[in-house]
Amino acid sequence: MDLGLTGRTAIVCASTSGLGEATARALAAEGARVVVCGRRAERAAEIAAELPEAVGVGVDLTAPDGPDTLVAAATEAFGSIDVIVLNSGGPPPSRAASIDAEAITEALVPLLLAQQRLVAAVLPGMRERGWGRILGIGSAGTVEPIPGLALSNVGRAALAGYLKTLAGEVASDGVTVNLLLPGRIATARTTGIDAYIAEREGTTAADVEARAQAEIPAGRYGTAAEFGGVATFLCSQAASYVTGTATRCDGGLVGGL
Repeated sequence: MDLGLTGRTAIVCASTSGLGEATARALAAEGARVVVCGRRAERAAEIAAELPEAVGVGVDLTAPDGPDTLVAAATEAFGSIDVIVLNSGGPPPSRAASIDAEAITEALVPLLLAQQRLVAAVLPGMRERGWGRILGIGSAGTVEPIPGLALSNVGRAALAGYLKTLAGEVASDGVTVNLLLPGRIATARTTGIDAYIAEREGTTAADVEARAQAEIPAGRYGTAAEFGGVATFLCSQAASYVTGTATRCDGGLVGGL
């Protein structure tokens, strides 16, 4: 299948590791020109050098000028932006009973506010050209809140509400807006969460992982490459009639439809 991504320019946020990096690599494999970004400028440059047509940008998207800096660098390198993959690291594990307003506000900066500023910077051009893809990388916690991840649950739910509302406003302009919700994917983030649970329960990370895998119908953690493949489809021409959705890539973990 031709995904229609050849020559398209895609910004992939937080793409120096994990799900972001896998998505950047998958988009590049389909012919997209990719902007790899993250706080580690050297790592962004290394990944970009491994891709057919890419540029690495070191940027802190939580800084007030971070989103504009990234979009300006991407535009200078490749021109108009066709695809943006919204992604960020997650806040530390936390219990709902122990968080406060300050912690919530801090969590919303990377999970919602920076994402909104990025969308505001690229959306006018997408609407004018009649083609655009906005994909948010969320969490299965959006539909089934994850115990011990209160700040993540709050922030990612807020992003989901914003993107769902936006999808209905821009669909007639040829711009799709979707969410992709990972379950337990084998990344450093998942390893850290398993370690947190193990410490809290007085067990080992290996025991936590084994128990988690037993709860997943697929019987294993997913791979970042599997996630990147689904993300790339949602960013493609082939998915032009898919918008306003929250697609799960979780091996069947979440019980709801």
